[in-house]
Amino acid sequence: MLTLMLAAAIAVPADCDVEKPSGAPGCTRAVVDALPMNALQAIGTHNSYKIAIPPNELAAIRAANPREADQLDYAHRPLKEQLDAGARQLEIDVAYDPPNGDLQGGLYATPLGHRMAGAKAEPYDFTPLKGPGLKVLHVPDIDYRSVCSRFTACLGDIRAWSLAHPDHAPLLILLNLKEGGLDLPGAVKAPLFDAAAMDLIDAEIRSVFPEAALITPDRVQGAYPTLRAAVAAGAWPRLSEARGKVMFACDCEAEQVARYRGERRSLEGRVAFVNIEETSPAAGYITLNEPQAQAERIRAAVKAGIIVRTRADANTWEARRNDRARQAAAFASGAQYVSTDYMVPDPRFGPYDVRLPGGGAARLNPVR
Repeated sequence: MLTLMLAAAIAVPADCDVEKPSGAPGCTRAVVDALPMNALQAIGTHNSYKIAIPPNELAAIRAANPREADQLDYAHRPLKEQLDAGARQLEIDVAYDPPNGDLQGGLYATPLGHRMAGAKAEPYDFTPLKGPGLKVLHVPDIDYRSVCSRFTACLGDIRAWSLAHPDHAPLLILLNLKEGGLDLPGAVKAPLFDAAAMDLIDAEIRSVFPEAALITPDRVQGAYPTLRAAVAAGAWPRLSEARGKVMFACDCEAEQVARYRGERRSLEGRVAFVNIEETSPAAGYITLNEPQAQAERIRAAVKAGIIVRTRADANTWEARRNDRARQAAAFASGAQYVSTDYMVPDPRFGPYDVRLPGGGAARLNPVR
């Protein structure tokens, strides 16, 4: 109680790195550890696993659809390097690769783009894409290269980094669920995430992360009747409890959220939070990716106790124009996690990058 009173009485400086407090007045470990985890703001990356499409395959995409080629023309470093650089939110796209008779998975192991490139195709290790399980890729057949092709491999990298940095601010791992595919002869159609696939998401996460390392909906909800009631009452863990832990959220379409949630009142028993309307009993997280058009909604959600992710840039447009208006709006909005494709500039486009104002990995949220 004394620590909480101290945190309330001393204003935390705007430039305080709450992950590594300096010890200056208001920026001590005791003060910042008394803050709830939703009182922080950090940056993250979008499609964090993505490797660049080889030039010859990108040229084929550009010939068919120049706009789409521009939108796909970005890449990221390995997950551990992004975390080392200060990312505290990662985004992973997963596609279901179920056992299928004698095939036993491997649905994404022979992508159309690689086959069409023929002898000019750049080498790529497709071994991790064989066998059943959750696979990590952006667009089946054309944007399939990942720093970790299996979901459990990505999780293993994050877990290893987290164990090596036990005082890190809580990590948010966003999940997009890929279904369908290109309408082209020979293209793969990613299967629907049915009940078995939804359960597999939780099972693969729990195969890597022990319960004590996770911030789950049940952990936040506690004795409250719903998750929404819990976050409205300020039930998010304090930073002292949330350091070194990971939170997952299904940044999914409404139909997918409904399948993952099932008949639960909130998200009882599930690992991940879900992107859902602020008034839902299952509300605890929401994706609001337009910080200019949705500024008031983001602020209202933050003040209601909901954790929000927004985007500083999208589809390479801001980087190509060195346009920083969207990222300024994103940080000012109070969204706890601000995602970018440019933690470092792409020298082809210019100086555009995104860094947390004041530096460091996490700061006090400007909207409280």
